[in-house]
Amino acid sequence: MPVLSTRVPDETAARFDAAAAAAGGRSALLRRLVDGAAGGAGPPPAEVSGRRDAMRLMVRLAMPEARHVRDQAARLGLPRAAWVAALVRRHALAAPRFPRPEELLLVAVHGELRRIGVNVNQIARALNTAVVEGRVLELELDGLEDFRRELRAHVAGLGEAFAGNLAYWAADL
Repeated sequence: MPVLSTRVPDETAARFDAAAAAAGGRSALLRRLVDGAAGGAGPPPAEVSGRRDAMRLMVRLAMPEARHVRDQAARLGLPRAAWVAALVRRHALAAPRFPRPEELLLVAVHGELRRIGVNVNQIARALNTAVVEGRVLELELDGLEDFRRELRAHVAGLGEAFAGNLAYWAADL
């Protein structure tokens, strides 16, 4: 695809950037203007992402590093740029990054564990107020305590998943 470029005064570039911000950015507006001047209808305006505080960065890598980025990104199911951005985010903010499908699953698991915990508490409350004689109540409470331990283990496993994710993005890979 050919690249068209032109030089304009700083003041003109600043005014153009201000106009382009509402039109999807500099490149999107330029493509529409060029297409219109060439007699085409032009593509529909792109939706503005809302991330105007983001910065685009181009990095050139040697083939071994590029292969590493490609392989690691593919392993996690991320685009290469998203993998690099996640690596930078981890080092800048110590924020974990999961591939989107895994992220959605972890959120769902956390929600389910929370709901189960609420139900366990309701069962415990009901058992404590019930009038059940002798050994039956003790067996029920023992079973409930076993279930609570299992639930705590699952919550701990979720914490380990997050810790493992942070370890993946650690500096000493």
